[in-house]
Amino acid sequence: MKAAGSNGRRAAGTPPPLWRDADFRRLWVGQAASQFGAQATQVILPLVAVVSLDAGAGQLGFLRAVEQAPILLLSLFAGAWVDRRRTRTVMVAADLGRALALAAIPATYVLGLLGMPALLVAALLVGVLSVYFDVAYQASLVRLVDRDRLMQGNSALEGSRSAAQIGGPALGGMLMSLFSGPVAVVTGAFFFALSSASVHRIRGHERVPEPAAGPARTGPQILEGLRFVAGNPALRAVGVASALFQFWFAALMTVYLLYLPRGLHLSPTAIGLALAAMGPGAVAGSLLAARLPGRFGYGKVLVSSAVVADGVMLGVPALHSSSFITLPALLVINFLFGTFGQLVNVTVMAVRQGLTPVRIQGRVVATINFAGMGLTPIGSVLGGYLAGSWGLRTSLLATAVALSLSPLFMAFSPLARLGRRLPLPYGTPLQAPRRFTPAGSGTHRARTGWPPWRRG
Repeated sequence: MKAAGSNGRRAAGTPPPLWRDADFRRLWVGQAASQFGAQATQVILPLVAVVSLDAGAGQLGFLRAVEQAPILLLSLFAGAWVDRRRTRTVMVAADLGRALALAAIPATYVLGLLGMPALLVAALLVGVLSVYFDVAYQASLVRLVDRDRLMQGNSALEGSRSAAQIGGPALGGMLMSLFSGPVAVVTGAFFFALSSASVHRIRGHERVPEPAAGPARTGPQILEGLRFVAGNPALRAVGVASALFQFWFAALMTVYLLYLPRGLHLSPTAIGLALAAMGPGAVAGSLLAARLPGRFGYGKVLVSSAVVADGVMLGVPALHSSSFITLPALLVINFLFGTFGQLVNVTVMAVRQGLTPVRIQGRVVATINFAGMGLTPIGSVLGGYLAGSWGLRTSLLATAVALSLSPLFMAFSPLARLGRRLPLPYGTPLQAPRRFTPAGSGTHRARTGWPPWRRG
């Protein structure tokens, strides 16, 4: 009897290729459509405010802050909530809700009610539902596929997000140049609806964690996730490095979205094209992420990639609208940022998933999102304030320099010492090395796989 697989060549006991898993394909299609809608929306909503409603720097910063505020307010609750439910149901409901929220914008335009208040309400609803979708889709992969295929699954999901970065901003910018802003918003609604339909078709083998005995209490569950991340040096470093990056990146992007049309005088189509250059780079980064950490070590890849990704953004303030190299230079800068930024994203996600038991994945995702992105509303407001007070070019340079704090922190953290093998999860959600076995003993390393950088 032949082993399963093409022409019987696959050895017995080897898991089938991930793309043969129908549920994973449905998750991938849904996540890709959702990311496409999210990327288009992130460009269209600010451009509707700037181009159609003539919003100022402060208003744009506030709009971005409103969309990002739910990360700070709801992430921890969402993580505990998702861990008790089927991720498919959460993703379907979240994307259906996002589609309806965006579809309401053209309706307000037809009724003559479109203004900053309507845009802020839509941004808030999209932000709330994005928190739940993002926690659910990152937790769903661990429930749907085996541990030895996590890197493959992450590369596929992050690759689809990269593909969305190619088409989403470019399509959003093109539609903004051809049609009115409210019509362009329909793009995001369409892709969110497509995502909801695809994820709804997932059937079967999602490994939902067993509920704890007695009634589920959200507070203790949230605390469990917080304690797990705080007690794990690598996960704690991920949270701090992410917080430093996301805070200053939110400030930079607020200035960036003003600098492109008003400082460099680019058209919406050129803006979309420039931002879309991150997409091909992110595809390249996803492909590199499947190979480089295992060859050079997770720590070296994380730190070096973060240095390059954040460093290239220093080139943007040097550009001028009168130069013929402005757009080509933006394409190169965004491509490099996409490549090495994506390499960091995929590697960090694999480390986080490898260190975390399945039953607490949702809460760990939410805790790191809370720590990493909870301050982004303040960063967006700060970016708007700096743009109005210091000027666009000076503010862009200051925020680009501040991005270097994240790779600098990683270089002196436990993340820099991660080896070539993915670290193992703790045996229990709250396992703390110093409480059970001396950290230097072989027994401790055998039980927990910690410290992970000694496993390379």
